[in-house]
Amino acid sequence: MIANRRITAAIGAAAMLLFLAGCMVLPGKFASDLVLRRDGTFTFHYKGEIVLAALAQGAKGTRDVPAGDLLSEPFEQQPCTDPQTDESHECSAAEIAQQRAKWSDEQKERRAAKAGEDAQNRKMMQSMMGGIDPDDPKAAEAFAQRLARQQGFASVVSKGGGKFEVDYTASGRLDHDFTFPTIERLPMVMPFVSVIRRADGSVRVDAPAFSTAAANPVMPGLGAMAGAMSGMKSTGKPGAKPGADGPPIAEGTFTVRTDGQILANNTDEGPQAEAAGGLTRLDWKVDVRTSAAPTALIKLAK
Repeated sequence: MIANRRITAAIGAAAMLLFLAGCMVLPGKFASDLVLRRDGTFTFHYKGEIVLAALAQGAKGTRDVPAGDLLSEPFEQQPCTDPQTDESHECSAAEIAQQRAKWSDEQKERRAAKAGEDAQNRKMMQSMMGGIDPDDPKAAEAFAQRLARQQGFASVVSKGGGKFEVDYTASGRLDHDFTFPTIERLPMVMPFVSVIRRADGSVRVDAPAFSTAAANPVMPGLGAMAGAMSGMKSTGKPGAKPGADGPPIAEGTFTVRTDGQILANNTDEGPQAEAAGGLTRLDWKVDVRTSAAPTALIKLAK
């Protein structure tokens, strides 16, 4: 029975890690814009915060807390009974010592099992983070260096608490789909912005990470999951406000400019003509009140 529970717990931990991997990297405060032209060329810019969820937790690692403090239960003497008559009697010193020995063995077994589970969870989390150990004091520096090596990042600065100030630009031709961010050795990152081509010459622009928990079901419980899987105490509290005790909330603006035909969008104001350049603009303000992730469908020249 105990073995079955441990197997179930291990499977559950692995499933939670896979679930968490998609929301490992999140936007903080930002300004982002995308220019799409009918000839298929584009320019994308993101300036602001990227938050690495596993480093954003404010709790100490369990390695800083003695295992006994987390798991030990105080010894409670159990009633002693006669095995033949089943009548209770005052426990002898030998019986109390026997109970204590059994209690001590159970505590050792629990601590060993917990240590093994924590080590396995840290190993899985490290694998999900492309080799970065969230308990390593140099983890933020390693992640910043990884981003800075990638083309498009003009600057990457660690601000502490899992936050990184970045300046990213990409431009080219849409002869393939575009997604930001793509991070080396982190293949399962949820897109901040994606541009997906269609066969009829139109493109769909989505910004799934620029939304709140109301529109994005992966956000609730993020802090607790990241903390648990990285071997840390959870800072999440029931009813905690997003961005405070809970997961970070995106806050900023996202703008799309295009000379193509805007077929659909979910902005509040709709398309706005710009005075110069012959472009039409779509504006989204993203904050805690955002009820839906930005999306648009734009027809370019086929």
